Amino acid sequence: MSRKKIFTIGAPELRKIANPITKFDARLGVILRDMAETMYQADGVGLAGPQVGIQRRLVVVDVGDGLIEFVNPEITNKEGLCDMVEGCLSVPGRRGLVSRPEKVTVNAQDKTGKPFTFEADGLLARCIQHEIDHLDGVLYVDKMEREIFPEEEDEDQDD
Repeated sequence: MSRKKIFTIGAPELRKIANPITKFDARLGVILRDMAETMYQADGVGLAGPQVGIQRRLVVVDVGDGLIEFVNPEITNKEGLCDMVEGCLSVPGRRGLVSRPEKVTVNAQDKTGKPFTFEADGLLARCIQHEIDHLDGVLYVDKMEREIFPEEEDEDQDD
């Protein structure tokens, strides 16, 4: 397995629109495995291809319920709205308040090319949306209502 370099804000790789995957082979499985390893080693809950310089529509997420791999993901339905503080492996040391749909339905493919539909809510839905944004060259800082500073988060935890 190979840990990948995570590109950070300012890197042009993060602003490109990722291309769809058309070839489903053993190499794709290795790329997804390496992305997951990179995410875990960085203590993240999600990682998209462009964050590691792979300009393909690939996302891995794990918010604590196990790894989910999405190839060519597309959000087909959104419900509700929820504000939450977000961070990003590509924007180290910063966090911001972002409003996103509470529930999403995603159509995607697995690493063999088999299509599937996935429904998510709460943190998992947020993570999926955040990572799909990366596939379109969008960072959470582009959507945040305001930056959250460490002392503000400490205050919230005291309540």
